[in-house]
Amino acid sequence: MSDANRHYVLAAGGTGGHLIPAFALAAELERRGHHVALITDERGATIPGKPDFLPAHVLPAGRFGKNPLSWIGGARAVMQGRQMALRLFETFQPSAVVGFGGYPAMPALLAATSANIPSVVHEQNAVLGRVNRLLSGRVQAIATAYPDVKRLKLKFADKVFLVGNPVRKEVLGLRDEPFPPFSEDGLLRVLVTGGSQGARILSEVVPDGLAMLQPALRARLQVTQQCRPEDLEAVRERYRSHDIPAELGTYFEDMSVRLADAHLFIGRAGASTIAELTAVGRPAILIPLPIATDDHQTYNAREMVKSGGARAIRQTDFTPNQVAKQIQAMAQRPETLATAAHAAWNCGRPKAASDLADLVESFGGSELMDVIRVGGGKERQAEHGEAAVHGSARDASS
Repeated sequence: MSDANRHYVLAAGGTGGHLIPAFALAAELERRGHHVALITDERGATIPGKPDFLPAHVLPAGRFGKNPLSWIGGARAVMQGRQMALRLFETFQPSAVVGFGGYPAMPALLAATSANIPSVVHEQNAVLGRVNRLLSGRVQAIATAYPDVKRLKLKFADKVFLVGNPVRKEVLGLRDEPFPPFSEDGLLRVLVTGGSQGARILSEVVPDGLAMLQPALRARLQVTQQCRPEDLEAVRERYRSHDIPAELGTYFEDMSVRLADAHLFIGRAGASTIAELTAVGRPAILIPLPIATDDHQTYNAREMVKSGGARAIRQTDFTPNQVAKQIQAMAQRPETLATAAHAAWNCGRPKAASDLADLVESFGGSELMDVIRVGGGKERQAEHGEAAVHGSARDASS
């Protein structure tokens, strides 16, 4: 198989957080002339956004919950999936297998180890996920989206690479567009989304918080909000009672267009959300999902908050008064919001898909260039016994 035409297998759990970066990498590898296949679960095989060229193979994965009795069935499913992955590898002959987290990635990565196929894991969050944590000792490289990743052991620092979190092409295309004009008397367009697990509290708090803004700012509001279907009418009535114009929906297919028009985002701190906000450069008020595994959304928000591009509110402190207070502080002057937007933009890593593809191509092809190795074991967090990653393959803010 020539260097110009190799095969790669991507393995990811069936949620958008795992699959969006997998799809972005698949598109980049396909653009470079390689063949790519996807291993996932039943949800992932039908999720919107999967490239037409990408065949999906559904493998049993199993889950390992808190009840030890479930582990036997989970282990059996993983071993069954591993055997199926090995049969796929025999025919597809991948140069490398790339895991994006989630239990469906585990059988493919275990099979890669058995077949002596190089493997890479990509971690989207600022806390190393369970599957990536379990397999970090077996893989050849660990690609991260943040310079500081919790639960990443110090002994793996030499194989850690900061690449960022790949985003959808239509979102990345907005990076060079200017921040929407925002003046003392112009509209303030607010985009609110909460995701499937967290939209209810946003629906309950945000409308009342916007209603508490000073009249001059409140009169300029134009809101777009994603709601759960069962909350839609109640939220619509709440905005109507406050006389605030709002477009509501359960799903917006043109989310990239909505993001392009927005002056301010209010929502959760999922990895893909942060990656898109920083790719485009949009200031945000972030409410980390408190039930997220290992509280990873709180850590996801830290880089953006530290830069001045976002403000984070713990869910226990998320009240209408706090929403109004934070918006008033961010939008009281046009330059304040624009400065926050630029700070968010500076956190973006727009070459994430390309840098991850470079890393993946280094296995089974040309030797890995030293310039993209950023772990190096030199920068460490000794107090946590964790690997810290500093730098990146390229200047992420260019």
